[in-house]
Amino acid sequence: MNLTSSTNPRLASRVAVIKALAHPSRLIIAEALQGGPVCVGDLEKLIGADMSTVSKHLSLMRGVGLVTCERRGVQVFYQLACVCLPDFLRCVDELCPPSSGAAEGACCAS
Repeated sequence: MNLTSSTNPRLASRVAVIKALAHPSRLIIAEALQGGPVCVGDLEKLIGADMSTVSKHLSLMRGVGLVTCERRGVQVFYQLACVCLPDFLRCVDELCPPSSGAAEGACCAS
């Protein structure tokens, strides 16, 4: 099995999705969208960046299928396209060492 992303489309797709999440602003956007659709202006305020920067982040996330958008009058609302993303982020949180210095837990372990 060839594991290079240039010859393995599934691997390349996974890499693209993970890269799309690998920025603090995009993770903030993903978390904000867990509650439902949010307009671009509200995301701009949340991130503290200009419209151009927020639009670039959203475009990248849309390109890999993480979000969709809908125009409502003059506003554009974004929402998660991937309903399992919140579960994925919770799993990632399980991999993160606790800040209290306690022993690390294993992801999805019971």
